[in-house]
Amino acid sequence: MRRGRALLRSALAIAALAIAIAFARKPLLRRLAPAPSVPTYEVRRVPFARHVTAEGNLRAVKAEAVSAPIVDDGPPMKIAWLAPDGSQVKQGEVVARFDPTDFRKRLQDGESDRATAEAKIGKERTDTGALLRDRDRTADLSQAELDKQEKFTAKDTLIFSRNQIIESEIDKELWNAKRTNAEGAQKIERSLSQTKIDLLELEKRKAEIAMLQANKGLASAEIAAPHDGIFIIERDWRGNLWKVGDTVWAGLRLASLPLLDDMEVEAFVLEADAGGLSIGLPASVVLEASPEVAYQATIKNIDKLAKPRIRDVPINYFSVVLALANTDKDRMKPGQRARATMNLDERQALAVPRQAV
Repeated sequence: MRRGRALLRSALAIAALAIAIAFARKPLLRRLAPAPSVPTYEVRRVPFARHVTAEGNLRAVKAEAVSAPIVDDGPPMKIAWLAPDGSQVKQGEVVARFDPTDFRKRLQDGESDRATAEAKIGKERTDTGALLRDRDRTADLSQAELDKQEKFTAKDTLIFSRNQIIESEIDKELWNAKRTNAEGAQKIERSLSQTKIDLLELEKRKAEIAMLQANKGLASAEIAAPHDGIFIIERDWRGNLWKVGDTVWAGLRLASLPLLDDMEVEAFVLEADAGGLSIGLPASVVLEASPEVAYQATIKNIDKLAKPRIRDVPINYFSVVLALANTDKDRMKPGQRARATMNLDERQALAVPRQAV
């Protein structure tokens, strides 16, 4: 029994020793095992370019503006009709009409004011003529009486008494004073009447000027196309196209007639991506309608300040104008959407995979 227990202890001791030797050799085996392979990349100089993409629209380099007519002291005008946006128009064809109601009313008021002024002038001349004739009669009568007194004056003291002689002298002075007063009053009334007539003439002239402006407004209530082209309606400050019923001020730009021989692109670059933009940098343009063709261009102009494109959306963009190397008249039309790729920088640089940085 004792012998069996001794054999069991010996077997357990041998097993424990074998396990200890195995654990002791494991780090050594691990160090002697071959290391696994690691991916590598050869760093070398390659062409490196920075690009900025932006969306925009085609527009003509030169375009004739169609604006609300300028009428001196004219009221705001209401659009009565506009040619369809993007329609082909011919030279002399009417492209816009405005409501002539205000101008017709101003013309009627001017005609009425002129007629009233003319009637007042006629009445003033008639009244003044009658008053001046009365003064003439008074002056003539006074002169006749004065002549009579001069001819039949009582001077002989042997025939007339002293009182008669004095009364005769007083009568002469009286008729002379009446004549002088009539002549003086006539001059004053003639001058006063002429002043009144001059004021009425000013009122008449003012009415005629109002009529002239109203006729000018009526004549300009229709706008004709200055040349053949495509009628492009502009947008108001809200970003909406002008439409029938909108009220506009004189001189406000409503539409344009672009000349299609020379086109350019206005693209909008996010403010955060605009670093490095400068005039003269190369770019390529692709039309959404013809994405298979790329057109070469250069940066022509860059806005000084970034502005939002959409009202109440606080995202700022820089407006960038791209000059096209050539204009494809068959494919390019004003207002077409385009995508521009601007090359900010291109040089030889050391390049590594993004995952390695």
